Amino acid sequence: MSVPAKRITIIGTGLIGASIGLALRDAGYTGLITGIDRSADELRTALDRGAITHLAQSPEKQRAAISRADLIILAVPVLGILQWMEQLAPLVHHGQLVTDAGSTKLQIAEAARRLLPGRFLPGHPMAGKESGGAALAEAALFRGATWLFTPDVSTVVQAFEASATLHSEWRNWVERFGANVLDMPADRHDEICAWVSHLPQMVSTALSALLEDTFGNDADLRSIGGRALREMTRLGSSPFSMWRDVAHTNQAPLAHTLLMLEQRLQHLRENLRTPALRDEFSKANDFRRSH
Repeated sequence: MSVPAKRITIIGTGLIGASIGLALRDAGYTGLITGIDRSADELRTALDRGAITHLAQSPEKQRAAISRADLIILAVPVLGILQWMEQLAPLVHHGQLVTDAGSTKLQIAEAARRLLPGRFLPGHPMAGKESGGAALAEAALFRGATWLFTPDVSTVVQAFEASATLHSEWRNWVERFGANVLDMPADRHDEICAWVSHLPQMVSTALSALLEDTFGNDADLRSIGGRALREMTRLGSSPFSMWRDVAHTNQAPLAHTLLMLEQRLQHLRENLRTPALRDEFSKANDFRRSH
C-alpha cells in the first residue's frame, strides 16, 4: 500500500491519541508523528513510549506541525475538538485531512461542514478505559473494536477532490489497527451511542455516587461486594472532563435514555412481587443471548 501521509500530527496525546500513535507504529507506519498537548507530561510520556516521534509545545512549533502535516488527528474531548476546529480552519490547506476521535458527532459534523468542508472526516473509535493518560496507552486498544465514521454526504465530492487518497488511507490504517470500520449519519451515531455508551456511563456514575453517599468507606460493603459491584461501578472511575463534554453535546438523546431508564426502574419497583418481574428478566436474558 502506498503511504502518501508522511507526516501525522496528533493533537491530544492522552490514552486515545497515544494509543493511535502506538497502533500506527505497530501497523507499520514509518512516517513522522508529532504530538501536541497542553500537558508537557503527557507529551513526554507519549514520546518516551514511542507513540510520537516529535513534540510541539510552542505556538510556533504547533503551527508548523499543523501546516506540514498530511493528516491531523484530534484526540481531545469534544468541546476541545470544536475549539481546535476553529483554530485549524484558517491553517489547513488543500490536500490535508483532519479527523477526530470524539465521542459525539453531530455538532462536530456541523462544524466541519462550516469550517473544513471536504477536509474533515469525523470519526469515533468505540474503545477506551475508565482511566486516561498516555501511560495507559496500548497499540491493541482498537483491536476488535468498531471505529465509526460519519462522513458528510454534502461534501463528499469536495472531499474526494481534495484528499481522496488520505481519506482512503486513514480508513485502511484503522482497519490495520484491527478495528471494524462502520459509516453512519452523525445524528444516528449520537442516538445509538447515547444508549450503548453514554447511558451505561451515567448509570455506573449514579450507582457509584449513591453508594459513596450511603456507605462511604464502610468496610463491610467493600469486603462483601464482589464481581457484580466491581463491574457495575467500574465506569464510575471515568473522568468528568470527558463526560461533561458528552453531556453538553449530546444532551437530548442522553436525557431521553435516562428518562426511559427511570420509567423502567419504576416499573421494576412496582412489580417486585408480580409476574412482570419475570418478564423483565426474560427480556434481559433474550438480549444477552442475542449479543
